[in-house]
Amino acid sequence: MKLAVVGATGMVGEVMLKVLAERNFPVTELLLVASERSKGKILQYKERPYTVIGLQEAVEAKPDIAIFSAGGDTSLEWAPRFAEVGTTVIDNSSAWRMNPEIKLVVPEINANILSKEDKIIANPNCSTIQLVMVLAPLHKAYVMKRVVVSTYQSVSGTGIKAVQQMENEMVGAKTEMAYPYPIHRNALPHCDVFLENGYTKEEMKLAMEPQKILDDSSFAITATAVRIPTAGGHSESVNVTFGKDFTLEAVRQLLRDTPGVVVQDNPDTNTYPMPLYAHDKDDVFVGRIRRDASHPNTLNMWIVADNLRKGAATNAIQIAEYLVRKNLV
Repeated sequence: MKLAVVGATGMVGEVMLKVLAERNFPVTELLLVASERSKGKILQYKERPYTVIGLQEAVEAKPDIAIFSAGGDTSLEWAPRFAEVGTTVIDNSSAWRMNPEIKLVVPEINANILSKEDKIIANPNCSTIQLVMVLAPLHKAYVMKRVVVSTYQSVSGTGIKAVQQMENEMVGAKTEMAYPYPIHRNALPHCDVFLENGYTKEEMKLAMEPQKILDDSSFAITATAVRIPTAGGHSESVNVTFGKDFTLEAVRQLLRDTPGVVVQDNPDTNTYPMPLYAHDKDDVFVGRIRRDASHPNTLNMWIVADNLRKGAATNAIQIAEYLVRKNLV
């Protein structure tokens, strides 16, 4: 198994290497790939040094799988080049997600749609992954009609420059700005760029990607995405209206029985999900499960996950594991 990690020097790339090692992914040859300016850097994997190579050299090596986390422009240019030499690309950018020819996959939900012919596979948006992990079993049981989600997203979702901005602001140091305003002691209702409809790209990803993953456009999602000064982990306040009624205990049990989801829901002991405790974990955590008394058949929840792990690296690696397990590569 020859595996390439494209964008190995970035924040998600570093987490990918960590998760690959933790899960003991069956690598016989590892290619660490990055931009021209990072070529020649030395990275460690399982206590062994690896020299970072460029994209053309990686294509010529014809890896079995290439996991991309190098930005949309890089993916649009290079993913087809890898695919042409027979590599299966799992892409973490937004470049291919809504392409009707490309499958958008959360393994616990829809990995079964994958085949040997899928040479480019899209990894969903980090906020989408944790949302659909909880919504999928509920939709199957109670039939969603409308979802209202407000996100509280960490600066790590923007990248290292944003983390450095927050850290510098915390100690009063001058800083390069990743955002148009300070993020320390602030909340920015501005994730990604604004579109003509007044929503941001992040909000539209949350509205559209779940329909594609669940292969169902019968429900609608509206979102407001907010950046907050936490270092890691995204949180979501989610309000869901169903076609069928439910009991809270049935909802909790259904989510407890869902692989990859952990219920943390006991107000008596102040038990609820928080980014602090989701850090470095692969599960999606859900709590504050309660009825919306203002509307029939409607549920409120609070969903938290580590955006660099299940929201990015782990989900991509789980796709790769599925491909290997099912002999699709």
